[in-house]
Amino acid sequence: MPLRSPKMKLSSSLAASVILLAAAPWVHASPPLPALGADQNATSVSGLSSGAFMAVQYQVAYSNSVIGAGVVAGGPYYCAANGFLAYAAICMGQVPFVPPNPALMASAARSFADAGQIDPLTGLNKARIYVFSGTRDTVVYQQAVNATVSFFKQVGVDKSNVQYVNNVPAGHALLTPSFGNPCADNAAPYISHCTVHQQAYDQAGAIFNHIYGNARPPASSLSGQIIKFNQREFAKADSGMAEDAFAYVPKACSSSGNACKVHVAFHGCLQSAESVQDDFYGKTSYNSWADTNNIIVLYPQVNKSDIPFNPNGCWDWFGYTDSNYALKSGQQMVAVNAMVKRLTTAPNSVQAAAVTDGVSR
Repeated sequence: MPLRSPKMKLSSSLAASVILLAAAPWVHASPPLPALGADQNATSVSGLSSGAFMAVQYQVAYSNSVIGAGVVAGGPYYCAANGFLAYAAICMGQVPFVPPNPALMASAARSFADAGQIDPLTGLNKARIYVFSGTRDTVVYQQAVNATVSFFKQVGVDKSNVQYVNNVPAGHALLTPSFGNPCADNAAPYISHCTVHQQAYDQAGAIFNHIYGNARPPASSLSGQIIKFNQREFAKADSGMAEDAFAYVPKACSSSGNACKVHVAFHGCLQSAESVQDDFYGKTSYNSWADTNNIIVLYPQVNKSDIPFNPNGCWDWFGYTDSNYALKSGQQMVAVNAMVKRLTTAPNSVQAAAVTDGVSR
């Protein structure tokens, strides 16, 4: 549903621009990501598969400003080292009896922190980490995910803050209450539904409950809207990131009067909107939980590309952009961080009026 016009008098130049854009259907320009004044101290991340690797990277690199992460079928930080795709099979647990070595990853993280290339690892001391590995996952095997748990503990995350769920007979997928494939599937759209103790397993709820604690029950109907925004403002095409991305903004978060939280949800390979339409950003349960818990969900997007070579539309956890992929200077890391900073910036009057009128009705 399109945004309504802001309830304010447009200047003549702005009005003329609106008319020109409306009269020029060949012009593609999604609106910018709005500044919404979200809480700078309540950002969290999660992801599936390559998105889980990315969530780990982002949590570690920006630990001073990220309070927790949900890792669904993801390996440890900097597992592919200096951009060696040859290590990918080990990092995914696909080489029998040769799991990733979390001690090496922890050592690398300490070196990066000492060099100021990522935040000090002391920022991880209070981070809350949820990790999941399905027993039927044949893409990222449990020996890789076990290494992720060990890595976080080795870099200072309190073991009481790490929740590891590894006994659900799920395939390679994000789990929802009802949408998607049967539980054990390892197939597109990599979203499935499972029953645990005679109840539907709701992964977004499990992640939010672990990171934020005492989450309110999910909304039965959404108060806010999914917005599409221009991602190219934050990331050049050679970053592998798509031209547009999405965010869910609850009604309570659409004006500057409410300091909401921000959660970044990283899709997996072959799971961007280009591949699965709105399955990830619209049909998982993130938005329902976000709606009642005042959380803005950011859905950045990576598409399939030849340059850089990324045929499956994966997040960069093995160096296809450059060797800085796991550092704060990595192209995709910089772009996502800039989006989070936009959401945590106080809106000006024009943005506030436009968002309030268009999203929170």
